[in-house]
Amino acid sequence: MTKQTKQAKKKKSVEKLNAPIGIIRINPRGGFGFVNIDDPQYLEDIFIPRHYTLGAIDGDKVEIMIEPLQSWNKKGPEGKVIAIIERSRTHLAGIVTHVGKKHASVHVPMLKNEEPVQLALNKQKVVEGERVIMEVMQWGGKNKPTTAKLSKSIGHISDPSIDIEAAIEEFEIPSSFSKACIEEAMRFGTTVPASELKNREDLREIETITIDPDTAKDYDDAINLTRDKKGNYHLGVHIADVSHYVTQGTALDKEAVHRANSTYFPGKCVPMLPSELSDNLCSLKPKVNRLTVSVFMDFDKTGELTHYRIARTVIRSAKRFTYREAKEVLDGKKESPHAPTLKLMVSLCALLKKKRYERGSVEFAMPELVVLVDKNGVPTGTDYVEYDITHQLVEEFMLKANETVAKHLHSEGKGLPYRVHDEPSEENMRDFASLASAFGFKLPTIPSPQDIQTLFEEAMKTPYGQYLATSYIRRMRLAVYSPINIGHFGLSLTHYCHFTSPIRRYVDLVAHRLLFEKPYDEKILHKIAEQCSDRERISAKAESNVVVLKKMRLLKAMHDEDPRKVYGAIVTRIKPFGITFEILELMLEGFLHVSEIGSDYWEYYEATGTLEG
Repeated sequence: MTKQTKQAKKKKSVEKLNAPIGIIRINPRGGFGFVNIDDPQYLEDIFIPRHYTLGAIDGDKVEIMIEPLQSWNKKGPEGKVIAIIERSRTHLAGIVTHVGKKHASVHVPMLKNEEPVQLALNKQKVVEGERVIMEVMQWGGKNKPTTAKLSKSIGHISDPSIDIEAAIEEFEIPSSFSKACIEEAMRFGTTVPASELKNREDLREIETITIDPDTAKDYDDAINLTRDKKGNYHLGVHIADVSHYVTQGTALDKEAVHRANSTYFPGKCVPMLPSELSDNLCSLKPKVNRLTVSVFMDFDKTGELTHYRIARTVIRSAKRFTYREAKEVLDGKKESPHAPTLKLMVSLCALLKKKRYERGSVEFAMPELVVLVDKNGVPTGTDYVEYDITHQLVEEFMLKANETVAKHLHSEGKGLPYRVHDEPSEENMRDFASLASAFGFKLPTIPSPQDIQTLFEEAMKTPYGQYLATSYIRRMRLAVYSPINIGHFGLSLTHYCHFTSPIRRYVDLVAHRLLFEKPYDEKILHKIAEQCSDRERISAKAESNVVVLKKMRLLKAMHDEDPRKVYGAIVTRIKPFGITFEILELMLEGFLHVSEIGSDYWEYYEATGTLEG
């Protein structure tokens, strides 16, 4: 099907709709939204500009009016919210900004820059800066504020020890397990029974290792690798067999699908499974027996997959490496009996990366800025975690295992929740090409994956590489889970799923079950995919919320220590009313209104995207 035919079908399907109803998803950065219409005849979400959301918040069920075709921009179909049918939540979290006699004004971040919520005070006392959870009494409109009553006070905004608790409340992250869940988890004990080993392929004598971040407790994956005399590689990827413990319909299963994933905050994890499983019996700790699902893959000298098989196994990990420790071994700074295997892994990784490059997948070897906190939640500094070869080899092996499982299940005719990633819009690619040219890099108006690869090979050698990579990723569509396989644009793969992290993602657990159990009903798969996509997005927002707050606290501490400190920054967006910038040291975004940029008179030129004094 040509692109023109697809666009014609989209337009035709839109013409059939009259005030459709759907769920709105609000972009946390821009405030605009997209409405997903539950109509199989419609192929694309409706874009809702920020000023047409009618105050809807993420997850609301809304009725929309779709604009005439001639008024659509290059992003596709546009519309406006004309009614909010059902609110996604009954409670809101906010910060008290003003206290009156009968009411307090509360800033609610989820409502963006809308009017503050009016909190009724019935003999209750609150103070400015207090963080509160409120039950909505009446949702507001154009001429009236949202009113609420106090449900819970969390503490004061000046107290960093409650940042995570506040985010858990605000984003409704389930943080405690039921008694039934804990009892089910404890029933398995702390060791693998000998009776279970008889039913599995025994790999305990094979040299398997794990490589994880310094602070990790849930080790999902272990790997082993050998190379024969002909130069062929034999890779084993061994994943914790969570499906052995968490079976369908149990209390553990119901709680896991409700959470859908673990949520990771600075210094704290809210797990999908109780610690009895996530940190212990399922975690592939060294020197103990652990139940696994293994994907055995054979590669020729060029890195081409020649054969694979999948089996239920038992392993006994020989060594738990951190990324840093593994890198020290590879650099010759530390001795290890596993050094030859690690070097062999680097060799296979190079071949798999070459294959990925050839198919058009863009790799970003970007460092991660981790905010360090003490036991009281006070940010103490940052740590740049380099995306070095140890991270890359683990990623390549996991990608290959995920792809192999997806293709295997497809070949068996089993439906599964694929990890899908649609291609970016032409407008976003044009926008990125324009941004890249502003930094001195040449790109075609609509760049190909190969053009993007070439750009980043050059850009990563400059101070702007990381920013451009982040900007490119932000212009991509979100990857989601879906039983409808449209492929994965970012990885340039036709079949891809998540399989390698069942301790922390429910969708991986489903893939495990599909390997050895009967297929899921198609409707159930759709529900699971939608639930996992939604919860993933909510967790990402909660995590980002806390990280940004910690960075702001750190920035304030730095400013208090040295008020004259100058920070390096990059201008990231220019609008008629001001500029958005990013502080490089903290990877923290800020905004300057034109009135704050000196005393000059500024004019905005849309053609060049510049402000000139």
